[in-house]
Amino acid sequence: MTTPIAALATSDGRRHRSARTRDALADALLDLIVEGRLRPTAKEIAERAGVSVRSVYVHFDDLEDLMCVATARHYARIAPMLEPVPLEGSLTTRAHALVERRIRLYARIGAVGRATQLQAPFSPTLAKVVSNAHARSRAELERVFAPELDALAPDTRGTALALLDVLSGPQTWETLREVNGLSVEDAADAVVTAIIRQLAAER
Repeated sequence: MTTPIAALATSDGRRHRSARTRDALADALLDLIVEGRLRPTAKEIAERAGVSVRSVYVHFDDLEDLMCVATARHYARIAPMLEPVPLEGSLTTRAHALVERRIRLYARIGAVGRATQLQAPFSPTLAKVVSNAHARSRAELERVFAPELDALAPDTRGTALALLDVLSGPQTWETLREVNGLSVEDAADAVVTAIIRQLAAER
């Protein structure tokens, strides 16, 4: 007869193994994405994790569910590494600080961010992740450049914020670096200069 203590130990062991398998599958998916497989198959993920394909669907509803868990795991690891952008200092100082922070952020998000963007149109959960990230990005721009933005008329302010959003966004950074071949330093200088000129022009 199984004692309550033995039953509890067995249950705890199963939960531990289940959590370990879920983590292994999520990490396997992230590793494959970083290696360039933005949409790996269940078989590829299972092989990388060292488990059966069946395990993927035992622990997750489907590949979308696994991607959501893996994405959350990835962003949770990144969050503590990101310090807030200082709100004091000149426009130039704040622009440099914001761009430097975003360079670090884009480097850490990397291929996982691209994979999330790729699958977001087909996943309400991932679409929300992307939408929330964009909202936080705009809110940061409003905080960092509040003195300049608040001095503008409401309609002009909206346009200026939208342009800052584009100038400091990941697509712009990818275009400068990967499409046009600019160095990190030159790309950063280009974005900082564009931000300063945009806000100066609006004023």
